[in-house]
Amino acid sequence: MIARSTLPLAALFLTGSALGATAEPVFNRIASFAVTDNLPADKKPTSTSSAEIVAASEDGLTLIYSDSPLGGIGLIDISDARSPKAVGFVDMKGEPTSVAVIGGTAIVAVNTSENRANPSGRLATVDLASKAEGASCDLGGQPDSVAVSPDKTLIAVAIENERDEDVAEGALPQLPAGDLVILSVKDGAPDCASLKRVDLTGLAEVAPEDPEPEFVAFNGAGEIAVTLQENNHIAIVDAKTGKVTANFSAGTVALEGVDAKDDKKIAFTDTIEARPREPDAVKWLGTDRLVVANEGDWKGGTRGFTIFKRDGTVAYESGLALEMEAAKAGHYPDKRSDAKGVEPEGLEVARFGDETLIFILAERGSVVGVYRDTGAEPAFLQLLPSGISPEGAVALPGRNLLVTANEADLGEDGAARSHVMIYERAEGTAAYPELVSDEKDGRPIAWGALSGIVADPKVATSLRAVSDSAYAAAPTIYAIDASKTPARITSSTIVTRNGKPAEKLDLEGIAHDGAGGFWLASEGDTKKDVPHQLVHVDAKGAILEEVPFDAELLKGETRSGSEGITMVDGKLWIAIQRPWKTDPKNETKLVSYDPATKAWSAVLYPLETAEGEDGWVGLSEITAYGDHVYLIERDNRIGQAARLKAITRVALSELNPAPLGGPLPVVAKETVRDLIPNLKRTGGYVVDKVEGFAIGADSIGHVVTDNDGVDDSSGETLFFDIGNIRE
Repeated sequence: MIARSTLPLAALFLTGSALGATAEPVFNRIASFAVTDNLPADKKPTSTSSAEIVAASEDGLTLIYSDSPLGGIGLIDISDARSPKAVGFVDMKGEPTSVAVIGGTAIVAVNTSENRANPSGRLATVDLASKAEGASCDLGGQPDSVAVSPDKTLIAVAIENERDEDVAEGALPQLPAGDLVILSVKDGAPDCASLKRVDLTGLAEVAPEDPEPEFVAFNGAGEIAVTLQENNHIAIVDAKTGKVTANFSAGTVALEGVDAKDDKKIAFTDTIEARPREPDAVKWLGTDRLVVANEGDWKGGTRGFTIFKRDGTVAYESGLALEMEAAKAGHYPDKRSDAKGVEPEGLEVARFGDETLIFILAERGSVVGVYRDTGAEPAFLQLLPSGISPEGAVALPGRNLLVTANEADLGEDGAARSHVMIYERAEGTAAYPELVSDEKDGRPIAWGALSGIVADPKVATSLRAVSDSAYAAAPTIYAIDASKTPARITSSTIVTRNGKPAEKLDLEGIAHDGAGGFWLASEGDTKKDVPHQLVHVDAKGAILEEVPFDAELLKGETRSGSEGITMVDGKLWIAIQRPWKTDPKNETKLVSYDPATKAWSAVLYPLETAEGEDGWVGLSEITAYGDHVYLIERDNRIGQAARLKAITRVALSELNPAPLGGPLPVVAKETVRDLIPNLKRTGGYVVDKVEGFAIGADSIGHVVTDNDGVDDSSGETLFFDIGNIRE
């Protein structure tokens, strides 16, 4: 049976999204656990680690996650879910690929393959109390997913024997073939003598001799669903007899109104012809339906999830619905446009109260979509922020908790580490997202990488924002209504040069020009032929004037240029992010430009001293209000390493600039707000890029963070106010 769907975006987009306040229970993140807190004693803090698949002890007080890079499993005490604590690491002497729990024992699938052509693996047991490894079973191949039956009597393991993408361009078949292994449970552990192999060859049309099993799940009737991802196929197996009782193709989906190009702009105008779903994770909805996450791997991936009846009939196809919800919240990963978009991969299904909830983990969008199973079209409830690349999840309904394991560890690049994140379900208001976009022509206004904001001088809650070089092919000015919760992007305006989207811009700051237009600060990079400059645009975004930086100023240029712009008494002030080559150590310029006289001048701003190797402190915004200019001063650190994210100010009386090329006066500053508590309030790690600050006519200060266009980033955008700046 071939299940094929063609879905226009308008039919998929769920306009009733629960993004704001609700009287019903919602999930909010309450804690984030950095996996590096659980490193073995013999590992350096910089060691790459990862949380991929996560399980929980039967009492719900301990989490167990697989850490492939370090070759072990980590344990986390969540008896106080708001304060998770590291309780140990167990070396599995191989690559753990999945983990489950029976009683007080962790069941761990371990890949011990010498190479892909010679796969091997074992199923190990670890006592959760003593952390001692017990006996293990030889699996005869490379395991992937492991699952335990609801009655704890059987264990299923998908033996993938994964393909080598460097061999024949990853084409199938690549033998030896994988299969499904079923073991009985004896005395709370797998009974190796009971091991039974289920042959899955000959089922799929793609590569019937090489099934590539990926993910397994039990239902309450003793049946196992197994996805054959690259084969685009699903099989159902009777766990007691090992007989394949049903199997069907996962079919194809064609998509309309999708962004299919990695081109530094988001445009939902493309069409993708029918391609295989290639599902990864699978979960049962009762005993008659299955839900799968259509990640894709070889030739497919359809950006959504599907609910099948057990005979292969499509009961529901999400198409682009989840991807559009992610786009509304700024989580659309443009760099994945030509691949698999937000890339749903992980799944969890659990009963909370009288509701069955479905959790879809989008690996590249770094979000979790929460849906209520209705028996027909699932109801979208909310979007949860995750760490980078959520891979596995476990629900703990008895404690009203959801846990995600986020595999990406970008510590080598100075970015975020891998995290396990905990969410609690309770009555209240969804804390995230804090900024969403309206629709235009039936599609969400696409946005991300907000790098500078400015408030309307008359309407206190009306703001404008700009996006940076992450979307260089369509530099954009956004209108934000901050009077609503969450705040809303109500319109977008492309910056144009001669009627076309302007090239060679990296917008980092925006200021009103007093005549309906804007002055924009563009951070340059001479090596990439992007000039340091100011750009004057009208209300429609058309460039009126481009002002290159003064030659004297450019003598010491670096990549760290303009990070904000504001106007004081008709003159523009630009914050330079970090010291240039001609600046004193730990002092950067506040540059003045007079549009009337074309004169340039500057003062020096004293920066705090950075901590650690490769650490730096710089400016990210400047905005004038009352008798001061306010600035964002921050370090480049993320998570637990973050030390400085602050609002400072300099009195206007201090801004007495001197001509460029000679000695410059150093201004005095004072700290107004420490932003780190604000950045922690949603239960996530402290993000590094606090980029925008604006003050409304009501003296309320608004802050926005830059999500880097969801590139090596969780994609989270925090948008919040810090109260009356005068208080």
